[in-house]
Parts: sequence; structure tokens; C-alpha cells
Amino acid sequence: MLQEKKIILGITGGIAAYKSAFLISQLKKLGADIWVVMTKAATSFITPLTLQTLSKNKVYIDLFEDSSSFIPKHISLNENTDLILIAPATANTISKISQGIADNLLTTLVLSSKTQKVLAPTMNENMYNNPIFQENMEKLKKMGYLFIEPEYGRLACNKEGKGRMANIDKIIEEVKQVLINDNLPLKNRKILITAGATREPIDIIRYISNRSSGKMGYALAKEAKRLGGEVTLISGPTFLSSLEGVAMIKVDTALKMKEAVTREYNDKDIIIFSAAVCDFRPKKVYKGKIKKREENLSLELIENPDILRELGSEKKGKFLVGFAAEDSDNIKSAIIKLREKNLDLIVFNNITEVGAGFEVDTNKIKIITKDETIKEFPLLTKQEVAQNIFKEIIKNLPSAN
Repeated sequence: MLQEKKIILGITGGIAAYKSAFLISQLKKLGADIWVVMTKAATSFITPLTLQTLSKNKVYIDLFEDSSSFIPKHISLNENTDLILIAPATANTISKISQGIADNLLTTLVLSSKTQKVLAPTMNENMYNNPIFQENMEKLKKMGYLFIEPEYGRLACNKEGKGRMANIDKIIEEVKQVLINDNLPLKNRKILITAGATREPIDIIRYISNRSSGKMGYALAKEAKRLGGEVTLISGPTFLSSLEGVAMIKVDTALKMKEAVTREYNDKDIIIFSAAVCDFRPKKVYKGKIKKREENLSLELIENPDILRELGSEKKGKFLVGFAAEDSDNIKSAIIKLREKNLDLIVFNNITEVGAGFEVDTNKIKIITKDETIKEFPLLTKQEVAQNIFKEIIKNLPSAN
């Protein structure tokens, strides 16, 4: 399955380094050509000779090791590489990469490579949850680095917690997904998805918002990634976890969402606007907390920009998808939105139906294409809804015609 695929396996100084022997063995069985690059700390946990015997290739450690080639190793090793996999990836190495530090062969190689990187973190739970490390990891995710989430279990410190390197089978599956995706329908497509509600502040405590949970947008992002797309998710406030392999941008207000969408729009091929952006915001935002008064408090509202309409007016060859959440089965308003906003497809749902709409895991939709063909679906999970939406998108993409 991985025949002729060149994988650079980076091994850093964590107790899980011993598992790299099993990882190499499994990847070799699938036909991969493995080149191991170790940090000096990793050699304290497993010997280079073991890994060299299993990989059938020289193991590299020292950035300044004597070489018969005039081409630096971090350049020559990168040639024709299909994937850089770092497993285990310690907090130290992940943080160095996020800050652009190149002080050993592995970090120098990563920073000089344009190929896809997959990292399998392993560390103490407190280190994993440390805000500094989380910030470094999120920074890399936004750059397109893929992370295989660590597991919960007994750690080297003899405590239970989240921090164990993902099991070998899971790592292998991620590698296969990255490398065996030539036939995936969204390969080389860049997709921008918005999700969740916006919050329009009244004062430092109160805000205007809506009931959107973001579940539909996150399901769409997950499906787009599964189909091989390069996905960016712009999300309003939500309790949902970030998605592995999806670049995440978090915003709160409609104006900040507009800024993020405008910034990300130009190089994207498909834009799906599933966010429930507040139509209005308070004209005045009070400083501090508004005190309770006997007299009535009046809020003057002003209209927020219609982000999707603005995108449709300057379409630039993009495939635009919108959502229409209505309080009846009257589909006419959705068709009007499709026309007026110059969309290629719109997803309609009646939020008054049981099991459909906000704050639930299911939805019942109708998909309307540019030629105003309507396709209706039964009540499905939002992940199933996402699958059906992408089937229609792929069917109607210009290159598919």
C-alpha cells in the first residue's frame, strides 16, 4: 500500500521511542522506505543500530556529522520525501518547531521541508495541557501540521492521564490516509468553512447571540478532511474540540468573522458558510458592567455586514455554499438567497422540526443547486448530512462536469 513512499521517521527523547521499532516494522511491511532521524535524547531510549537494522537504511543523528556529500543532510534527506512522521514527538521538539528553532538535524530538516508533517505527541498530562504547549501545537495546526492525539492511560510517571503516544495501528492509519489519497475527490482542493454563532457584546459580560452549537460546521470540516481537502475552519465560540488536521481560526463577533473570511478567501476553492452570524449588533458597547436600574434600558441595534452576499458579489470562480435556517417549510426564501447571493448551492432546513436545527446532533435538510433543483433528505445525523452535502458539492464542481 505504501510501495515506493519515502517516509522520514523522526524519533525524539520520550519513553515511547521504543515503540518506533514496531512502527518501522509495520511501515516496512506496507512497502514504505523508512529513513530514521533521531535526536540525541532519543538514543537514550533505543539504539540507532536497532532502527538501522529494521529500516535497512542509515540512521541519522548529528547535524554536523562528516559526510562525503557537499549537500547538507537536511537538504539531501528531504529529496523525494513523501511524508515526515515524528513519533514520538516530545513537547520540547514540538515547541521548537513552532518557534522556528533549528538546533538539531530533525528540527532543521522539518523547517527546511515543504512536505506534509504528521506528529504523534507523547508527554506527561500536565505538560500536554500546559497553555504554552497548547498554544504551540495550535500554531502548527494552523500551518497544516497534522497531529495524532495522544491517548489516556498509565504514563511513565506512573500516573493515569492523557499523554501516551497513540497506538501504532492508529498512526499507521493516519499515514495511509495522508499518502494514499490520490483518488480522493477533494485532493488539492482548499476549503473554507465557517461554523457556530457570533457574539455581539452589550457590555463586558452580556452579549447578543443565537443557539447555534457549531456542530454542523464541524461535521462539514471533518468530512472535507476525510475526502482529502485542505480545510480551514473559522469558528465562533463553541464547546466543541478542535479537529485533527484542520486549520482552526477562532473568532467571536460578526466583524471579526468577516475579517477572517476576507483574509482566507482568496486562495480557497470551496467556501461553505454554515455559521449563524448575528444579523444585528448593539450600536453602543457599554464599558464595564451595566448596572441594574429602575428605568428601562434601550438598546439601539445596527445591521451587521452580510458576509456571504459580499463574497457572492466578487465570486472570483469560487464554489459558494450557504445555509438557510427558517421557521417554516417555505423554501422560497432559500431560493431567493441562492439567487441574490450568487451561490452555487444552498442548504435549507426548518428549525421548528423535531430533531432538526440548533443544539442537536441531527438535522433534516433540503439541498438546492444553482439550477434550483431540490433534493430532500430524511432526518440524519449531522455527520451523515455533511456527507450528503459534499456529495452534491463534488457532483456540481466545475471540474466534475
